[in-house]
Amino acid sequence: MNNKQQNGSNKPTDHSKMDHSKMDHSQMDHSKMDHSKMDHSEMDHGAMGGHAHHNHGSFKEIFLKSLPLGIAILLITPLMDIQLPFQIIFPYADFVAAVLATILYIYGGKPFYMGAKDEFNSKAPGMMSLITLGITVSYAYSVYAVAARYVTGEHVMDFFFEFATLLLIMLLGHWIEMKALGEAGDAQKALAELVPKDAHVVLEDDSIETRPVSDLQVGDVIRVQAGENVPADGIIIRGESRVNEALLTGESKPIEKNVKDQVIGGSTNGSGVLYVEVTETGDKSFISQVQTLISQAQSQPSRAENVAHKVAGLLFYIAVVVALIALLIWTIIADLPTAVIFTVTTLVIACPHALGLAIPLVVSRSTSLGASRGLLVKNREALELTTKADVMVLDKTGTLTTGEFKVLDVTVLSDKYSEEEITGLLAGIEAGSSHPIAQSIVNHAEAKGIKSVSFDSIEIVSGAGIEGEANGHHYQLISQKAYGKALRMDIPKGATLSILVENNEAIGAVALGDELKETSRNLIEVLKKYGIEPLMATGDNEEAAQGVAEVLGIQYQANQSPEDKYKLVESMKNQNKTVIMVGDGVNDAPSLALADVGIAIGAGTQVALDSADIILTQSDPGDIESFIELANKTTRKMKQNLVWGAGYNFIAIPIAAGLLAPIGITLGPAFGAVLMSLSTVIVAINAMLLKLDPK
Repeated sequence: MNNKQQNGSNKPTDHSKMDHSKMDHSQMDHSKMDHSKMDHSEMDHGAMGGHAHHNHGSFKEIFLKSLPLGIAILLITPLMDIQLPFQIIFPYADFVAAVLATILYIYGGKPFYMGAKDEFNSKAPGMMSLITLGITVSYAYSVYAVAARYVTGEHVMDFFFEFATLLLIMLLGHWIEMKALGEAGDAQKALAELVPKDAHVVLEDDSIETRPVSDLQVGDVIRVQAGENVPADGIIIRGESRVNEALLTGESKPIEKNVKDQVIGGSTNGSGVLYVEVTETGDKSFISQVQTLISQAQSQPSRAENVAHKVAGLLFYIAVVVALIALLIWTIIADLPTAVIFTVTTLVIACPHALGLAIPLVVSRSTSLGASRGLLVKNREALELTTKADVMVLDKTGTLTTGEFKVLDVTVLSDKYSEEEITGLLAGIEAGSSHPIAQSIVNHAEAKGIKSVSFDSIEIVSGAGIEGEANGHHYQLISQKAYGKALRMDIPKGATLSILVENNEAIGAVALGDELKETSRNLIEVLKKYGIEPLMATGDNEEAAQGVAEVLGIQYQANQSPEDKYKLVESMKNQNKTVIMVGDGVNDAPSLALADVGIAIGAGTQVALDSADIILTQSDPGDIESFIELANKTTRKMKQNLVWGAGYNFIAIPIAAGLLAPIGITLGPAFGAVLMSLSTVIVAINAMLLKLDPK
């Protein structure tokens, strides 16, 4: 990281001049789209291959409709030629099973063989291919077995029981994981909702016409009433007010706006009425530029390695190769019927029952534990990537700090007054104002149980502050700049200072600023313990950013626009660093979507929540420590379950193919089924053992 990155840019960013007009969306490579960041209602990116276009509601419907068919098959067909106590076998039961299995294969199997088609098209066979192989071989051979019984009279063992259990377990696994992860929101839709649908356009005769914002043209003059959101980017030509841009730029306090100042579409006007000349509309507006950045971020490929998918792909090739070898060898040393039995048994035993549940069960348990700690996991890949994280980029306002203007310090500058008396005067002179600074001073006095001094008259001092009369004395509360004299006092870094003056003499001062959250310091220590570099990136000014960074002992960058944050995350990813981004505002949304892991503060904007992988519902930075713990323990459990789930297959497949037959050891289908069931039970128990340390 260069010096500029470490110390923050000294040049304020003009948010209104970000130029994304040259970005051509039509040329974006959608084949590289990161499905984990997209709308989960249309995309399945689960552990089992993730190519079936179904949400958890669809898998629930398919599973529940397939369940009666599957149960019926289990009740009327033996397990590997062994009739179980609960089964009912009757004449032509095998024929009925074949009909039911055909319906189940066509309906319940569709998401899997469609997924397998996608995998083969991308030349990456994985879980979907392995499942499709298992259900297709077991179904097709079973139908052949039934036909052989009726045509030739020969008894051929079927695998209807194996087919039905595999299909039901795979559907259940998909449903469990999709339900656990939930659905992602629509960040771009939420972003668009920040801008009003209509604008009050001022005509030449000063009359007002209400028009859709989409009809605004550059040069139109719009009136923005107190409390309204600004409809479009522009320049103030009449009026003054304080405008809250915190959600958009990260600036922690409302900004005073006067004639010739710029305003951003989507920001919130304060108590004044503003007349704004529109300077940007459509694709060149601030909101549209942020939308473009989010779209770009979502088109980035995921860096998570889906280990379960890779293991399944390996098993697919092993099963096919071993089965072909078994077919060839047993045809030579025995006969074709014997070879076919060994081949089919090999392919059926390769069915990934335990492997298919290994990840979904851990994800379900993990998301449940996370929710109990205020952590909502929207993308399970984020858990795996967090264990590899190099850098965590943290927003300031609303993330590390409360995002609220508060009294940081009251200083007495005269021997005539106590701190309580100064506080009472401050609260009294600000009692009638709705200004954020005024409200924070009044609230501070109330919290300390200090009664406000009653003022006889109060007037605004233009461009300086406020003045009034109380108990025969004249007081002013003015800015440090307006006072114009040096003061011997320690001023908190990044604080706004107001001076209380009596007869041109400073008698007190109040420092106000954005307060650190209680858990922020501990979070930085935790990150360093895990070897994750903390870096603060904020839209706030240099002074405010430096103050927070020095207290926390971290590097920072100030005056960061959404594009600046996006480029910061992008540059680190280009250095092959795994990046976690934590934020809460619109200005964080593009970088939340681009980062390997996006963590949104729950009290932030809907845009940020929709762009993130993880949501901290309690808005507490300290919960990031719990998330890191959850990520490490979840990933460890996933790996353990993959060993159990795949280990059975790696051992059973060669034995099923007859590798040890020369020494008299063969794996009968029934024994293979017992091992398969035992493996499934083990991964289920192991998933339930996942726990978090008490807070």
